[in-house]
Amino acid sequence: MSTINKSLAVLAAALVAAGAAHAQATDTLAKVKASGKITMGVRESSSPLSYTLGGGKFAGYHVELCEKIVSDIRKQLGLSSISIDYTPVTSQNRIPLVQNGTVDLECGSTTNNAARQQQVAFGLTTYITEVRTAVNKASGINSISQLNGKNVVTTTGTTSVQTLRKHERAAGVNFNEVYGKDHADSFLILESGRADAFVMDDNILAGNIANAKNPADFKIVGEVLSVEPIAVMFRKDDAAFKKAVDDSIRNMMKSGDLAKLYAKWFTSPIPPKNVNVNLPMGETLKAAIANPNDNPMEAYAKK
Repeated sequence: MSTINKSLAVLAAALVAAGAAHAQATDTLAKVKASGKITMGVRESSSPLSYTLGGGKFAGYHVELCEKIVSDIRKQLGLSSISIDYTPVTSQNRIPLVQNGTVDLECGSTTNNAARQQQVAFGLTTYITEVRTAVNKASGINSISQLNGKNVVTTTGTTSVQTLRKHERAAGVNFNEVYGKDHADSFLILESGRADAFVMDDNILAGNIANAKNPADFKIVGEVLSVEPIAVMFRKDDAAFKKAVDDSIRNMMKSGDLAKLYAKWFTSPIPPKNVNVNLPMGETLKAAIANPNDNPMEAYAKK
């Protein structure tokens, strides 16, 4: 065989191998059936969606949701059991770990947006974050217009204050920006009176209020600054797996089980501190449950 022919043969073999690897990587159901296990990506501090209880145990709305999905997949595949490998992921590595096959089903707090849809796939929307404002009830603040001249805190590295400034009702409203090093620090700044308002995702606000020294002193108020659909995430180009995931979620929506699961994690005491996040389901999520979809964040932006 000539050198050229050898090179072509090697290239052809590499392409076949790459194609086979891609097919294997995107056939998650076959992978699960062959191994009897699935790797679930979980977060350590995204309560109440996905968080650690310590000792390798994880809990939360999306963790339990994914456990139900896995149970339905087990039945579909005719397996007696599927073992779940709970693998912690971060904001930085969650997409690469899904893409390279390390994580089969990411069950955290990932926003579904157009850019990410080029890299991974998402299940039907099961949570919607609304960026809003937390205040001390005694402040009398109920809207953006009342933030003029006030100190507004948000967490370093987030875009919440920029989102607030871009809101149509913030025109002519001048406030002082204060930054906390993390969400707990930002809330402490509000709690101590060094800020009049804390702008962030509503579930983060609710979680911090629930863990405050005096939760009854605070409330979430004001206009919705942005809307972000949150969903479980998995590899692209795997139609069979997406159908299995979406079918399971759709059935939970139709049966009312998803609403019950939401109530369990958002309006009831949850471990480990037995506190109530006290965040009733919003109208935007109710609409998404009534009309299941996997629309990206951009679909929720005002036209």
